[in-house]
Amino acid sequence: MYFTDKRHETGGVPKQEAFPLQEWRMRDRLKTVSAVLALCLNIGVDPPDVIKTNPCAKLECWIDPTNSSGNPQHTPMNQIGKQLQQQYEQLSIRTRYKLCLDPTVEETRRYCQTLRRNARNERVLFHYNGHGVPKPTTSGEIWVFNRNYTQYIPISLYDLQTWIGAPSLFVYDCSDAGLIIHNFNKFVEKHESENVDARRREPNCEIQDFSDCIHLAACSYKETLPTNPDLPADVFTSCLTTPIEMAVRFFILQNPLPSNVTLNDAANIPGRVSERRTPIGELNWIFTAITDTIAWNSLSKPLFKKLFRQDLMVAALFRNFLLAQRIMRVYHCHPQCYPEIPQTHDHPLWRSWDLAVEMILSQLPDLLAAEKGEKQYDYQHSSFFSEQLTAFEVYLTQGAVEQKVPEQLPIVLQVLLSQVHRLRALILLSKFLDLGPWAVNLALSIGIFPYVLKLLQSQAIELKPVMVFIWARILAVDPTCQADLLKDNGYQYFVSILNPASGIAVGNVSEHRAMCAFIVAMFCKDYHQGQVVSNQNPELIDSCLGHLNDLQNPLLRQWSCLCLSNLWVDYPDAKWSGIRALAHERLCELAVDPVPEVRTAALHALTTFLGIPDLTPQVAGIEEGIASMVLMMTTDGNSMVRKELLVFFSTFIARYQAKFIVAAYEELLEERDSLRNPARDDGLVERHADLPYRNPRHIDQEYAVPEQLQERHVPISQKSVFATMWRQTLILSVDPHAEVAQNAGIIVDHVLCALVDSALGPYAQPIMDEISHLGSRRSQASHVSRASTADGTGFLTPGAAAASTSSNPTTPTKPDGYFSAGIKRTASVAASLKNLAFGHSYASNASDAASDGKSRGSLERDRGSTRGRLPSEWSRPPDERDQANLSSANAAGSHPPLKSPMPRYFVPRGTGSDPPPIPLKSTFYDWSVEYFREPQMKPAEADEPGSTDYNMRLWRRNRNDHIIAETQPQKEIAGSSKWDKPRGFFNNGSQPMKMVWHQFEEHLVVTDDRDTVNVWDWRHSARLARFSNGNPPGAKITEVRLVNEDDQALLMTGSADGVIRLFRNYEQQDKVELVTAFRALTDLVPSNKNAGLVSDWQQGRGIILVAGDVKVIRVWNAGTEMCMSDIPARSGSCITSLTSDQVEGDVFIAGFGDGAVRVYDQREKPATAMVKVWKEHRQWITNVHLQRGGQRELVSGCRSGEVKLWDIRMDRSVKTIRASKETLRSLSVHEHAPVFATGTERHNVKVFNMNGGFLSSFEPYSSFLGQSRSSPIAATAFHPHHMMLAGSALYDSHINIYACQEPSERVGLFDS
Repeated sequence: MYFTDKRHETGGVPKQEAFPLQEWRMRDRLKTVSAVLALCLNIGVDPPDVIKTNPCAKLECWIDPTNSSGNPQHTPMNQIGKQLQQQYEQLSIRTRYKLCLDPTVEETRRYCQTLRRNARNERVLFHYNGHGVPKPTTSGEIWVFNRNYTQYIPISLYDLQTWIGAPSLFVYDCSDAGLIIHNFNKFVEKHESENVDARRREPNCEIQDFSDCIHLAACSYKETLPTNPDLPADVFTSCLTTPIEMAVRFFILQNPLPSNVTLNDAANIPGRVSERRTPIGELNWIFTAITDTIAWNSLSKPLFKKLFRQDLMVAALFRNFLLAQRIMRVYHCHPQCYPEIPQTHDHPLWRSWDLAVEMILSQLPDLLAAEKGEKQYDYQHSSFFSEQLTAFEVYLTQGAVEQKVPEQLPIVLQVLLSQVHRLRALILLSKFLDLGPWAVNLALSIGIFPYVLKLLQSQAIELKPVMVFIWARILAVDPTCQADLLKDNGYQYFVSILNPASGIAVGNVSEHRAMCAFIVAMFCKDYHQGQVVSNQNPELIDSCLGHLNDLQNPLLRQWSCLCLSNLWVDYPDAKWSGIRALAHERLCELAVDPVPEVRTAALHALTTFLGIPDLTPQVAGIEEGIASMVLMMTTDGNSMVRKELLVFFSTFIARYQAKFIVAAYEELLEERDSLRNPARDDGLVERHADLPYRNPRHIDQEYAVPEQLQERHVPISQKSVFATMWRQTLILSVDPHAEVAQNAGIIVDHVLCALVDSALGPYAQPIMDEISHLGSRRSQASHVSRASTADGTGFLTPGAAAASTSSNPTTPTKPDGYFSAGIKRTASVAASLKNLAFGHSYASNASDAASDGKSRGSLERDRGSTRGRLPSEWSRPPDERDQANLSSANAAGSHPPLKSPMPRYFVPRGTGSDPPPIPLKSTFYDWSVEYFREPQMKPAEADEPGSTDYNMRLWRRNRNDHIIAETQPQKEIAGSSKWDKPRGFFNNGSQPMKMVWHQFEEHLVVTDDRDTVNVWDWRHSARLARFSNGNPPGAKITEVRLVNEDDQALLMTGSADGVIRLFRNYEQQDKVELVTAFRALTDLVPSNKNAGLVSDWQQGRGIILVAGDVKVIRVWNAGTEMCMSDIPARSGSCITSLTSDQVEGDVFIAGFGDGAVRVYDQREKPATAMVKVWKEHRQWITNVHLQRGGQRELVSGCRSGEVKLWDIRMDRSVKTIRASKETLRSLSVHEHAPVFATGTERHNVKVFNMNGGFLSSFEPYSSFLGQSRSSPIAATAFHPHHMMLAGSALYDSHINIYACQEPSERVGLFDS
């Protein structure tokens, strides 16, 4: 499978739909700094509205108030107050507590106001125990005492709000407590309305916000607290402050089974709460994990964040409040809270809690005995956390398909606190984060970040691989963690792993180092402090440069480049560090890296390397050297690389704009001179070629040389990197890839606008006007010349052949007439470049490259060589005489222009009068970051059994096998049966010139004599799609192939301008997209023979062989998208056809215009790759073909009608067949059956077997008027497996399909 990578799907454009980044940091974190503990017990006196049972609950804070020690300092009231404070201190030790024991109104007011004043904007807790006073009033007033404790005094909630203010937290442990919350909110609304009125009267007045108040109430309205003697009287407070003891007591009370554990034992579980390896500590740890998880799964995420992450006190009380919900509901009380949360008493995790309690209680007698020294017993730790991790692992393997939130995620967070399960938890967490940004957001929102940040201080080697993975995922989603990495030098964790000398206990160490490079790159991105500390680490640059030699891991090479790139952005000190390490030279070596992403990353780094503020001669020399090195990448086959190259060009041009203005001006002068006197054009260049090199750095910044330029035409920028880069930018502005051409056009427009606005503007504008005028005249003359160059026989005269373009495309050393379309200041130059460049010639970028070294003079000498002379009659292409007639036919029946498919994420440039800004902005880094947001641990969708893509691929594989098996018997009789049974007929709408069948789909792709591609369903004679190939006028489609036919095929076309294009979804009219396009032949030699571009595709090796009107056969690698080698053709004639061994792929055969057939072996060196040549044919080779299957015959045919069979081991042909006495217009060979077909000059398609036996013939459809009944055959093509043959005639748009025999009429899975 080729051309299906992400870079082909997206073209290097990052996804537009950005994932929503949730705000997981607690920007408004609060602390409960003060607390009022108001206890209204009035021990010994029952309130008048309470009737107590006998016996009844009487414990307050686990103290019996009826037991008095007789010491006035240790009264029950004091003991209860101190005990309550201690219980709260277990939740928050830093909170300042103030006890109010049986308070009066004045004491309550004073304490509340004092604590609010001291707390400022932090939270204040108000705990109210009203067991010794009446229930709240209907208006929500709570009761306290007078000074003599003879009366109950109500406190208005309105006053209480005013005293305590907000933010605040209220706990109400009394009957009818829900009534207080209801009325409290009413008074809040009243306060808010008063604030609005006050602000209306005085806009600048200070107001107090009462909205941020949290309430916890023991019961609802009209509910009375439980009086069960087995429970404490303050059961709600006990749940909130001593949850473990209360939960164990509740379990004992609810346990129906007999047990030796008593209620008193609930308070005697050994250990300390703060030590997780002790029984009570482990139980508390489990309780925290379970309540956190219940809240996470029950509450909305914003509410969970507010109640469980904003304030430690609030989080602890609400975790314990969930227990109160569960316990008090059994005793007919329904605790209330505000903000309201759902009921969680029946959550399934409470069963896990009961199991954990039961496991502890079952060991409790032994533990107590061991504590007393009566026996030896080792505590058996709970299996709760390991079981929950197993459940999380099951979720990851089965339940994570639809982004379902895992219930166990908060438990995984708690497990990170344990060294026993930490590694397993981190591994599972990394698998979860691998699911995508949604999983990272969930983990961050649950509070995972502080834990993984703290673990950076750990030196445990086994944690390093998983920590690297987790941090890479976090930074890919949220890059704002840079300051956290800087704190405590956390970034050093990754810099040290990045060092090649460091050890890391993992198999794929290179991939983890690539993640480290990514982490450091994100640490430096847009964060100057990160750049500074990274640059101070001497090993970072050396480590990145060292990893550039890691040929096994391209991801590491890519991110080493990008790490350097982010280190250098706007930071000169780091760039000087790079210069001292010769980093720029090492990066330039990556211009030929086999991986396009690495080449692009190297360009990205070199782009940011430019721009040291102090432009000394040393700096300028280094930057010019870099520019000259990357110029070779203009011929790169990958569009993403060329796009990034233009970003480099734009940065370099913006930095040296003055020099490029001079280069552009001189290009205008040369353009004008070439249009004034085309015959002397090459001589001018030759004269200037001998001038000494002049460094453009010495060009006067104020353009003191315009008149000298105008009068003597001495090019200042000649042979400089600036002139070469400017020409390459012009050439890229007519790149076959739309986005590359558009970006280059922006640069061209910017420079030309700057030229017009510069001191050279008054000189440049008249030259542009003259170029426009001369270009229009030359274009008109070219059309007249083409219309009058055909003689009576239809052949072109020698003088006309040199000027003809529609039939005889040429490629000059630079696009001829760049500025010939009337450049105006407000017009887009690049928009007209394509028409200008191909008005009478084709653009080429190879001969302008610095490495090519060819001047126009050398090309002129080539034109006088063997390949440039007019060919003799016998070596002419058989279709040369057709061009004039086809051109006139096209003009008479022209179709409206078709839409040319664009890349998937291409956005056309908007129009505007403002000059386009440079430098261009690169999107490659953002695109590269997406790798770490995509799942890497699980297989691709197409490789996942059961997925839709997998099932479709499996179906296609079975269908393909079925078709091959079904057609196998037909191949055996195809060589002895007639091929005259019509199977299809349809009107293509334009002249068919090239046809290719899909091996397995019912697709027949037809291209015409211009740029139209038609896709047909041959079984139903229905057109599926019709679109333009996008080649320029006069450059027809000369090759069409299908890539990845075993799966979802791509359409590959080659056109006479040397361009290869690939399309996906080619059979769907509205979904056709350009995958990639590149100039496969950049040095087409001017030829009158019209071979254009010929190619062959090797699916097994991913090789594209390209040749044509060139002196070499170019071998392109589809995987690397680079030219592997140029194999000399060793012939003075053009190459007319290519075929190769599809099994091994090393040997390929080329047919030539002079009749020669040559065999090449890629295993040899290019200079000695030609291993055999046959010269038995004496005329133009129509086609040469090596079968994929069958007997794998090698067949060639020439224009004279001879067809020969070859054995590459022999020096002579095996068999010669006289297929036609007329001119042989086409030759097609079946891939597996021993048959071939010829199309003749006399409107006849003949089918022969390999023994030379004539099988049958047919005449393609002719129009009713008979205009084309004697026209030559234009194209023939065999189906690779079915015994079918398609043919079409010249000057007719119909296609005929004939079959050897009728296929079986079976109806099955694959016949639909």
